[in-house]
Amino acid sequence: MSSDEGEVSRVSRWRRIGIYAAVLVVVFLLGLVPMWLSARGRTRERDEARRELRLSKLENDLGSGVINARRGEYEPARVATSRFFTAVRDQCDTSVEPSDLTRAQCDSFRPALDQRDELITLLARSDPASADRLTQVYVSYQNAIGSASK
Repeated sequence: MSSDEGEVSRVSRWRRIGIYAAVLVVVFLLGLVPMWLSARGRTRERDEARRELRLSKLENDLGSGVINARRGEYEPARVATSRFFTAVRDQCDTSVEPSDLTRAQCDSFRPALDQRDELITLLARSDPASADRLTQVYVSYQNAIGSASK
C-alpha cells in the first residue's frame, strides 16, 4: 500500500465520519424542534391556566367575603375582603411583571378599590350594611372582568 492510497483512505474515513456526524446532528434537530414547539405550547397553556386560577382566587375571596357578611360572620368576611382588595391592588399597580388584569379592567374597577378602607371598617364594626356594599363590589368586579373579556 503506497502512501497516496493510505492518505486517500484516511481522507475518505474522515469524510465518512463528517457525513455521519452531519446526519446525526440533522436527526437530533428533527427530534428536538417538534419537542421544543410542543414545550412552548404547553408553557403557554400553563401560564394561561395559572392566570385563570389567580383570577378565580380573586373572585373566590370576594365571594367568600360577601357570603360571610350575609351570614353575619364579619371577621372572616373582613379577612377575605382584605385579601381580595390587596391582591387586586397588587395586580393593578404592578409595573414589573405582566398583570392578570388588563388596564381597562383595573380602570373600570378603580371606584370600587377606593371603597376598600370604608368596607374593611364596616366589617370590623360588624355593620350589617357591609353585606350590601360588598355585594355591590362583587357586581362591579364581575362587570369589570366581564366587560373586558367580551
